[in-house]
Amino acid sequence: MNTRRRNTLAVLASLMTAMALPQTSRAADGYPNKPLRLIAPSSPGGILDITSRIVGKKLSERLGQPVVVENMAGAAGILGMQGLLRAEPDGYTMVMGSSGPNAVNYTLYSKLPYAMSDFAPVIRIITMPNALVVNANAPVKTLAEFRDYARKKQGNLSMAVSMIGTSGHLGGELLKNRLDFTAVTVPYKGAAPATNDLVAGQVDFTVENVITVAPLVKAGRLRALAVTTRERSQILPDVPTLAEQGYPDVDVGAWLGVLVAARTPPAVVARLNTELNAVLADEEVKKQLAQQGGIPLGGTSAEFDSFIRSEKDRWEKIIKAAGIKAE
Repeated sequence: MNTRRRNTLAVLASLMTAMALPQTSRAADGYPNKPLRLIAPSSPGGILDITSRIVGKKLSERLGQPVVVENMAGAAGILGMQGLLRAEPDGYTMVMGSSGPNAVNYTLYSKLPYAMSDFAPVIRIITMPNALVVNANAPVKTLAEFRDYARKKQGNLSMAVSMIGTSGHLGGELLKNRLDFTAVTVPYKGAAPATNDLVAGQVDFTVENVITVAPLVKAGRLRALAVTTRERSQILPDVPTLAEQGYPDVDVGAWLGVLVAARTPPAVVARLNTELNAVLADEEVKKQLAQQGGIPLGGTSAEFDSFIRSEKDRWEKIIKAAGIKAE
């Protein structure tokens, strides 16, 4: 190859590189220049939906573009994840992920239409404490009394779960392991029927989201023995944590976080992370999230990615030990 031809090819290669780089740069620099979509894999009115709308509204103000929340409920969050992956990986479609579809499902389902590698974590949004609750007339008033009672009743207690694989269900399994007792798991199709049966005395206990059980606790129909996160809940501030009662290793909260498709430009992911951290630092947003029982988190995309992987590993052990399957 002569010198002239080598020089020509070198120039062409440089031009191709120069043309490719500005496209990625322009995609990030001009982002966003149209409305964004935030998929909420839940029905309207639930905590995930409400959180999505609180965050989406403030994010819209910061980005200067509408953020449209689209409910895509069904199949334990699987439909919402598929909705994200059908969209272009350009950062204009996000999903409000959670522990179920983004950590638990990988073990719970033998066949899943997505993989962890399909997503790019952006930021953790909130964690929400669960509470161990019993009927108001139960013969136990503390966690220690519950532990002793459960051991005496070994295998004859029933644990209501709002749905297989929820943070409450798996938190209950972890609690049984740590407190060293057995109980029959009674699955329901939602938190309302599960707590209704607990109030009626048809089941013995449940581990459920604080925002769900708080009205029944405050009305004297249920008794809360512990919250499952390291910090007390602002909604039930008088209820001690499991850590305060001798179980510091049991930290189980439902969590929500924003993800995008894996091939989204890194600069776009970084921009979303920056803006969402600012959203979570907003005092009005913090107040609104606290009213839903949420504790704002934030942080880097790398931290969220590491957290998801650790959650998958943690729940994989619990699920396999308990023999839990969704199908």
